[in-house]
Amino acid sequence: MTPRYYVPATSYWPIIGAIGLFFFAAGTVNLLHGNNNTGWGMFLPGSLLIVGVMFGWFANSIAEAQQGLHSPMVARSYRWGMIWFIFSEVMFFAAFFGALFYARVYAVPWLGGLGHGDATHALLWPHFQATWPLFKNPNPELFPGPDKVIGAWGIPALNTVLLLSSAVTLTWAHWALKNRKREVMIFGLTLTIVLGLTFLGCQVYEYILAHHHYGLTLSSGIYGTTFFMLTGFHGAHVTIGLIMLMVILARCLRGHFDEEHHFAFEASAWYWHFVDVVWLFLFVFVYWL
Repeated sequence: MTPRYYVPATSYWPIIGAIGLFFFAAGTVNLLHGNNNTGWGMFLPGSLLIVGVMFGWFANSIAEAQQGLHSPMVARSYRWGMIWFIFSEVMFFAAFFGALFYARVYAVPWLGGLGHGDATHALLWPHFQATWPLFKNPNPELFPGPDKVIGAWGIPALNTVLLLSSAVTLTWAHWALKNRKREVMIFGLTLTIVLGLTFLGCQVYEYILAHHHYGLTLSSGIYGTTFFMLTGFHGAHVTIGLIMLMVILARCLRGHFDEEHHFAFEASAWYWHFVDVVWLFLFVFVYWL
């Protein structure tokens, strides 16, 4: 007998989520441009709508799963949906890394007179020196460069150890789930969350250090913008991953998963490992090289 494909009822969550994302994005743009009243007036309602949609929509999906409504065909749809979602996130980071490589390999050397940029260098920025990290921008009066940048073998190296360790503890927790070791699973998942929170705390300290002591800001030229764009976007993904893992931990404590049916756990683990891999690229190309 062919398994019945469960089709959820018509939902209003997608349209509410789209509205929330619009206000969130518009508010963020206004805040970046210094329009604080308009920015906060759009950012906060948008954020609340997104949180509400995530809570309500996922609560509906969890309820369906607990009622046994998710057939193998539905489970396959969830798996492919998560795969394509992670692929879309890979494309996001590919675009930002592409901007970093273009600025570092082409734009900055060209402004410094390399290749066919000798005329541009001589006529527009004769005193500009093409170095990376970029401490002195072509127009230092408008975009003052940083006094110093974050070195690779301090906080970034510690954060690398934290994230790689969290990948190990999460894999350990997944193994424990499949082998019916509930206490080990909960301990491993809790340890993963603690490591992730420690990573975020270190990144917040790094941002404070860079902004207030090193003069590294979004206004300090192409190095500052690519640094904060890549690390900040990754930090947002770590935050999302932690929220997912916290929800999974709460569900584990309530006994929602068994060794055969635990795709929500697996999906969260996929996402967390994706975050780990992205950080390795960040560590190498943003901090180290």
